[in-house]
Amino acid sequence: MSQTIPVPSVPAPDIIRCAYMEIVVTDLKKSRDFYVGVLDLQVTEEDETTVYLRSMEEFIHHNLVLRQGPVAAVSAFSYRVRSPEEVDAAEAYFRELGCRVERKKNGFVRGIGDSVRVQDPLGFPYEFFYDVEHVERLAWRYDLYSPGALVRLDHFNQVTPDVPKAVDYMENLGFKVTEDIQDAEGTVYASWMRRKSTVHDTAMTGGDGPRMHHVAFATHEKHNILAICDKLGALRLSDTIERGPGRHGVSNAFYLYLRDPDGHRIEIYTQDYYTGDPDNPRVTWDVHDNQRRDWWGNPVVPSWYTDASTVLDLDGNPVSLTQRTDDSEMDVTIGADGFSYTRREDATTDVDEHSGAGDGEDEFKLGHQL
Repeated sequence: MSQTIPVPSVPAPDIIRCAYMEIVVTDLKKSRDFYVGVLDLQVTEEDETTVYLRSMEEFIHHNLVLRQGPVAAVSAFSYRVRSPEEVDAAEAYFRELGCRVERKKNGFVRGIGDSVRVQDPLGFPYEFFYDVEHVERLAWRYDLYSPGALVRLDHFNQVTPDVPKAVDYMENLGFKVTEDIQDAEGTVYASWMRRKSTVHDTAMTGGDGPRMHHVAFATHEKHNILAICDKLGALRLSDTIERGPGRHGVSNAFYLYLRDPDGHRIEIYTQDYYTGDPDNPRVTWDVHDNQRRDWWGNPVVPSWYTDASTVLDLDGNPVSLTQRTDDSEMDVTIGADGFSYTRREDATTDVDEHSGAGDGEDEFKLGHQL
């Protein structure tokens, strides 16, 4: 694997949370029908080529941008920073890293002001902004709520060939690791990292990358996810369900994975846990533990490990992929029938608590003791 990414001499930008994703879709009407007509995201603004959508509790202009284009892909993983000065910090930080950096005082999309977009060291198109147009928060508009209402953007999930390198880079950006998946040899298969006080704002999943694995929206309760499943069945759209519903071991969240008309993966997510204390313990899962991906031990379909969305550079061109050279999680966990889990014979369901120095690096290890 490649060397670690150097740490700039200037401070990293103070990131608050994941804020929105911009995706390219090949049929804007079909995508709008899916995200608005089926998932009930709210339209903030739209024109002939672009639709700006938000969840029910959001007050910034949008959480998802659908933009018509020739190839389905992701244009931006966008983060909000704490102040206008932090946009300056983002520009300085990534310029020192030698990344390509572009800045637009009037924003790259509607509703967003002064912004910096970068092609980060992992190849992902990241955006940092503070200035934003406020819109009506619809939390009290119960006349608009559907049984499966999406209330917040929760997280991104990114596919990268070198997870330890990605984690080191994200920790330098101020992210904290909450959970990860490893084996006894120390191979890291995935890592969950946060800025807000939830399990993650983004996760790094091992595989050929850079690619976007999924973008996740939260509901209030798990029954909202079941309502979405019922609606999909009633509309004869259950074939858009890739995986679930179920409960993750990692994050403890109830989940459902869908594929939009272009194959972009959307997770519907609820009921993870608070992580805001400075000594929040990291949870490490054994890659052989059946319950890490699904608490009930249900198999993960192979497409969940193999399929992901192309990401674009700042010129709108697809970013070429680098292959993962370490063992992949699919290699370890998918058996000859295409669906089996593996479990070490000496695996245990005990939870071993490792006490630390109260610096946030205390750790729980689950399943086989690493």
